[in-house]
Amino acid sequence: MYPKEYINFLVHFHGDRDFFECHEILEDYWKRTQPRNKKSILAGLILLAVSNYHHRRDNFPGAGKTLKKAQQIFDENKQHLPAFGFHSDKFLNLIHEKIREIDSGKKYRYYNLPIKDEQLLNICREVCRKKGIQWGASHPEVSLKLIHRHKMRDRTEITLVRNMALKKKKGRES
Repeated sequence: MYPKEYINFLVHFHGDRDFFECHEILEDYWKRTQPRNKKSILAGLILLAVSNYHHRRDNFPGAGKTLKKAQQIFDENKQHLPAFGFHSDKFLNLIHEKIREIDSGKKYRYYNLPIKDEQLLNICREVCRKKGIQWGASHPEVSLKLIHRHKMRDRTEITLVRNMALKKKKGRES
C-alpha cells in the first residue's frame, strides 16, 4: 500500500526522531520515482524533515526557509495529502503553526504528523516496536551525535567527486 521508504521516513520522524535520516531515505526514493519534481508531496516531506533538523539545532533562518517551501508544496497539493495517510486540514494547520513558532524564535518541540490512516499507523508502530524505539515520544532521548549528524558524517566521497569536477573544469578552461 505504502512504499517501505515512506514507512521508514515516518518511523524515523516519529520514532528515533532522526530527521537527517528521514531526509536521506525519502530523497533517494524521490530521485528514483519522481526525479526533478520539486512540487511533489515527497519533496515537501523532505523539506519538512530538513526544517525539523535545522529548527532543533536553533538554525531558525534555515528552518523557516525550508518549511515555507514545504508549506507552499503542501498547500498546492492539498488534495494529495490523504494518499499519504494524512488528515489534510490538520496537516496544513500544523505546518502553519510550526512556521509561526519558527518565525517567533520558539525552541523546537517534538510533534507528530496527523496520520489519519489507522492501517499506516499500525504498520509504523509495529516497525518501531521491532526496532525497540517508541513511536511518538514527546521528549525522546536524542544524542548530540544525532542532532549534529551532518557535521559528523564521512564526506570523503563527496569531497573526491567535487575535486574531480573542479579538475575537469579547470582542464577545460586552460
